[in-house]
Amino acid sequence: MSEITAKLVKELRDKTSAGMMDCKKALIENNGDMEKSIEWLRQKGIASAEKKSGRVAAEGAVGSYIHTGSRVGVLLELNCETDFVARGDLFQGLLRDLSMQVAACPSVEYVSVDQIPNAIANKEKEIEMGRDDLSGKPDQIKAKIVEGRIGKRLKEMALLEQPFIKDSSINVEELVKQVAGKIGENIKVRRFTRYTLGEGIEVQESDFAEEVASMTSD
Repeated sequence: MSEITAKLVKELRDKTSAGMMDCKKALIENNGDMEKSIEWLRQKGIASAEKKSGRVAAEGAVGSYIHTGSRVGVLLELNCETDFVARGDLFQGLLRDLSMQVAACPSVEYVSVDQIPNAIANKEKEIEMGRDDLSGKPDQIKAKIVEGRIGKRLKEMALLEQPFIKDSSINVEELVKQVAGKIGENIKVRRFTRYTLGEGIEVQESDFAEEVASMTSD
């Protein structure tokens, strides 16, 4: 396999405007072949989606999904550039898929990693630094291990980083880019809310044996 250098990745990015990670993946998939990598990005709709990513997406729709049993529900806002696209089957299908994805991923709380507050990241770092398996390790090695763990943990909390539930070969971010490429408009996941039945309610559990005993003693 050809070596995938940073220079090669940058060259592909300059030609397609696709993201660095998408360019690297395209080159890996195509053994470093530039033309095939460009075709791969176009087939995925990624190249055209990146060129549109700076455009304002103020239209769209709010979708909902209620999981079987009605114990988990999701509301999700997905934005695009025109109302016409928002009413289309591709957009509505993506909206439903993303809502289902949120329902299936209870650890997901944010759209992307860069939306996670610093306070959350610092708290996770504090927890990891206190792990027993790191005691006695040099500070430099400990810091590197913690950095890797924090990166993984933050990705677990971000919707766009999740493997797509219907095709684990791509993540949610890649799915959105593919649909954006097909539609020809910028698409953005703005926000979502997950509702879990009974969440936050303190359930009072009565001691049945104690209750029976008190009744018989009267």
